[in-house]
Amino acid sequence: MNMTSKDYLPFYVSGKVVSGFCRGSKSLGCPTANLSEEIVETLPIEFETGIYFGWACLERKIYKMVMSIGWNPFYKNEKKSMEIHLLHKFEDDFYNKILKIIVLRYIRPELNFNSIDDLIKAIKNDIEIAKRCLDESNMIKYKEDPFLNS
Repeated sequence: MNMTSKDYLPFYVSGKVVSGFCRGSKSLGCPTANLSEEIVETLPIEFETGIYFGWACLERKIYKMVMSIGWNPFYKNEKKSMEIHLLHKFEDDFYNKILKIIVLRYIRPELNFNSIDDLIKAIKNDIEIAKRCLDESNMIKYKEDPFLNS
């Protein structure tokens, strides 16, 4: 049987927020919390690159999140990354804080885009999908998961 990332969902991961490529908030208007290469390397080999959504816990508060796992083809990254966008406006960054996430559902594969405007449009659409889906009762229940609340 061929496994895919969907076979691993929900997926639980926790790690310290590290400095990323520093383009999320600057050029995309979408700040991200990046997890270390070591954490990215622990993902099952079958875990597909792409865009996901779920819940995140930062400093005992729970937030909706959208996450990109992959190579970010628009930017031609040489390293696979795991970038989490919390659906909340923060005043400060939170490097070195522990972030816990539960990845619940796959939205789409990672894509290359013809322009930064096309990329931003896709990100905004991903965020709207996550907001809507995370309000469903079968998704809300994960906010109470002991993993996030311990």
